[in-house]
Amino acid sequence: MAGSGPVLALLCGGVVGFVLGLIGGGGSILATPLLLAVVGLPPHQAIGTGALAVAVNAFANLASHARAGHVRWRRAAIFALVGAVGAALGSTLGKAFDGERLLVLFALLMLAVGLLALRDQRAAPGEVRARPLVRQVPRLAGTGFAVGLLAGFFGIGGGFLIVPGLLFATDFSMIEAVGSSLLSVGTFGLTAAVNYALSGLVAWAVAAEFVAGGVGGGLLGLALARRLAARRSALRRVFAVIVLVVGAYLLVRAGRAAGWM
Repeated sequence: MAGSGPVLALLCGGVVGFVLGLIGGGGSILATPLLLAVVGLPPHQAIGTGALAVAVNAFANLASHARAGHVRWRRAAIFALVGAVGAALGSTLGKAFDGERLLVLFALLMLAVGLLALRDQRAAPGEVRARPLVRQVPRLAGTGFAVGLLAGFFGIGGGFLIVPGLLFATDFSMIEAVGSSLLSVGTFGLTAAVNYALSGLVAWAVAAEFVAGGVGGGLLGLALARRLAARRSALRRVFAVIVLVVGAYLLVRAGRAAGWM
């Protein structure tokens, strides 16, 4: 990249990190569209580079949650390791898929995520299922594989899928699901990134700039989140609208490229 390229990558990484710090999730789904539309990477390279950036940011955040005691390692590891198999398969399928058609599916995923984010996020009190690990393994493995397959195919961390998956498969509290999910987010993203890198579809310099911007953006987002804690639901709705708009833009862009519009 030349000229303003590095600056754009830093700024885009800052946007993703800011969103993650501000509302605690969801920002990674913006990585691919920003790398595509703003930085100017081709579809498959945007997906591979975004997956690497997401993985690095997830592992960095995992350390903070681990220090706070929010990670239940054995169950999180089972989910992540089985899911990595799904992510490897999904990313292989994604590489073989036509880039513009893959973007259409990605845009539809973004629209679904945006609509889900508009829903009330307050967790209703429920019964905690205290089950031994051996009884949770089948559900953990099955759910992890399915989520990993989708995360690998689209080159995303998949945190918005992993947290509900862990809550479905385990007796985790919400904060444990959020903290433990980062192990899978990082593992799935790294698996997809390695698969794409083997095909030369990772822009390493862009990924480094994106991650560097994400660190600064994350600190700013976290600082603002502490000031606006009472308005977190309103912020999430703003995020949902942004995701819907970007998803619609990608859908129109891909449609024009394919000659549908």
